[in-house]
Amino acid sequence: MDAMEAILTRRSIRQFTNQPVPEQLVKHLLEAAMCAPSARNQQVWRFLVIRDKAKLAELQQVHPNVPASGAALAVLVCGDLAAETAQGFWVQDCAAATQNLLLAAHASGLGAIWSGVYPREERVANLKRLFGLPENIVPLSVLAIGYPAESKGRQERYDSKKVHFDRW
Repeated sequence: MDAMEAILTRRSIRQFTNQPVPEQLVKHLLEAAMCAPSARNQQVWRFLVIRDKAKLAELQQVHPNVPASGAALAVLVCGDLAAETAQGFWVQDCAAATQNLLLAAHASGLGAIWSGVYPREERVANLKRLFGLPENIVPLSVLAIGYPAESKGRQERYDSKKVHFDRW
């Protein structure tokens, strides 16, 4: 699958099969995430891979929008505020890493869904507590990942009314 096909056909997947995702494929996804652009090349992203079924169920309890209990794994994408050299850009950096991870999952035959954490203080606090995150680590997003048990077709999203040239 080429890049444009991955971008144009990726959809949020909420239902997964029981098939485990091989460790090498998880590493491949994280490699893609870490190839994202970042402000001043600061690369402040940090990743917590969650495979433990009990932890996935707890994750879904504290963040009901994450269909984690049915997923093979979840990835918590976090920013390390202590590593920032370009203040405040960690959100954009981690969002780019999240998108790369989603596209790599789709291109590899996996399904995934992005659920937001930051800036919801309650979600941030719950996930910091559940996973023992240090003070300087802030979760931005969480992705439930696995082999898809549902199939979704391409959805046309281009809207020329949202595009302006040279002047608004």
